[in-house]
Amino acid sequence: MNTQGVDKKRRRTLVAATSVVGAIGAGFALVPFVASMNPSAKARAAGAPVEADISKLEPGALLRVKWRGQPIWVVHRTPAMLDSLPTLEPKLVDPNSTVPQQPPYCANPTRAINPTYFVAIGICTHLGCSPTYRPEVAPDDLGKDWKGGWFCPCHGSKFDLAGRVYKGVPAPTNLVIPQHTYLNDTTILIGQDEGAA
Repeated sequence: MNTQGVDKKRRRTLVAATSVVGAIGAGFALVPFVASMNPSAKARAAGAPVEADISKLEPGALLRVKWRGQPIWVVHRTPAMLDSLPTLEPKLVDPNSTVPQQPPYCANPTRAINPTYFVAIGICTHLGCSPTYRPEVAPDDLGKDWKGGWFCPCHGSKFDLAGRVYKGVPAPTNLVIPQHTYLNDTTILIGQDEGAA
């Protein structure tokens, strides 16, 4: 092979340029492949924390929000509702919340960060039905001892206004309390607590 008259500098430049163009092309080919490994926007949103605006939530009222495909309840408890909680303890399975159905900061008599607002996942711990909010006191169908709470129409489980389960019903444990924190006086962030990054 005769290499006389070959411009070696030009050859090196062409080889280098071809290598750079090939590397860029390979990079562009990899971008869609790597991007396909990331979760979709829908999947990211499904687990993302949600905000609950409680600025217009009247005393005694229930606000429903959705987080991770589950109903979340926020109840603005009145002083009378809070006063009724200790009187129910003998009728409850786990009045002191010893079974960990809540974050540690809600393992207290009101099962809440702020006693005025109760936050819970609105799914019965028996078979996953969604109980009905029944804030009225002593209705005919629930008896004279009823002081408000939730009644599961599927199998008759009852929970008080702190989501604690009554004795003698199918549900084995209290309602689950999700991680949450207060962003300010009128906004609760559900799905993340103060310790989360």
